[in-house]
Amino acid sequence: MNLDAKLTILADAAKYDASCASSGGVRRDSSQGRGLGSNEGMGICHSYAPDGRCISLLKILLTNWCQYDCLYCVNRVSSNVPRARFTIDEVVRLTLDFYRRNCIEGLFLSSGIIRSPDYTMEQVVEVARRLREEHDFRGYIHLKTIPDASPDLLQRAGRYADRLSINIELPTESGLAALAPEKDGAAIKRSMARLRVHIDDAKGEAREAARAQVVSLPKARPARSPAKSFAAAGQSTQMIVGADATDDATILATSAQLYGAYRLKRVYYSAFSPIPDAAGALPLKAPPLVREHRLYQADWLMRFYGFAADEIAPPSGGGMLRLEVDPKLAWALAHPDRFPVDLNRAPRELLLRVPGLGVKAVERLLLARRVRRVRSEDLQRLHVPVRKVLPFVVVADHRPAAPPDAQGLIASARPAPRQAALF
Repeated sequence: MNLDAKLTILADAAKYDASCASSGGVRRDSSQGRGLGSNEGMGICHSYAPDGRCISLLKILLTNWCQYDCLYCVNRVSSNVPRARFTIDEVVRLTLDFYRRNCIEGLFLSSGIIRSPDYTMEQVVEVARRLREEHDFRGYIHLKTIPDASPDLLQRAGRYADRLSINIELPTESGLAALAPEKDGAAIKRSMARLRVHIDDAKGEAREAARAQVVSLPKARPARSPAKSFAAAGQSTQMIVGADATDDATILATSAQLYGAYRLKRVYYSAFSPIPDAAGALPLKAPPLVREHRLYQADWLMRFYGFAADEIAPPSGGGMLRLEVDPKLAWALAHPDRFPVDLNRAPRELLLRVPGLGVKAVERLLLARRVRRVRSEDLQRLHVPVRKVLPFVVVADHRPAAPPDAQGLIASARPAPRQAALF
């Protein structure tokens, strides 16, 4: 099989992995004439697949053959799909060639399990090692790690990669046991914990090295060697949404636990898409893309707005996010006693709960009200969506006449999203 045919198969096989964002990392470049590439905070360039998914231009699997038989995976051992496998040299050459042609800024590499987890992980790590050490590649590298691989291999992966990720796959142990019985949820979390320890240790060494540079050392004492980074852009994971009956409350609770326990940079949510030769246990319906979008919005509220998971999707309310409105507006409509909020007096924590006010808008409001009392006309100058905000706030020249009209607010929003159909 020639290289173009392999690339066609293995790039398409990687499209279901959503956890490929590339923020963060140690900045590197080749401006001094050494090395190849740069990592200026932009990471991997992206394109769009025919089904609308945002994918990386060089987002590939080492192989799409896998000895596991996870029911939701198109690359499972029982799947009837064309198979291919890159050699290490082919992946290295493709990465360098695509970079020189200005098509990519980095590499996202994953793989099916071949022979054993350790053997597969060795192949993946060797790609990154050759790029870094033999070709002085300074672009972005994201490696998908294998939970069952040895701790030594995970540690080596972090030396060369900007970001590491381990997919938790499904939000519950029971879901994983039903759809991927060969995978071990406890092993996944152990590997996440090891990565967190290595990342924290590397950050601690970097802080010590920075302090050592500030303090002048005696000449008799040798200078400290520079601290080595370890997955400086952190670790991430992915959960499949819609492959089983898990509700949104459980998904968000799992995400909150992962953020707290392992300090993940991101949890990605991937709407389950029907796959060839699907098992009868899987739903035969269009991917729940609207639900996926609402979960991302809810995730943002947990990470940046101070919301708890059980506030956004309370289990007592059915545990599902509303599809017709965003989670922040849904929370506000469910808590009319918390509004209206006085924009000139309310603390930052309460301002962040007002529909239409983002983090930057709140910071601008806090600065503006130091100078004078905020009026309704000021909101537009601060680039705030006035129609969405005014029903929930009090300003110097405005007070809502009545509690927010839920139906009116929903109707004035964008047209209700419709779930796509298979046919």
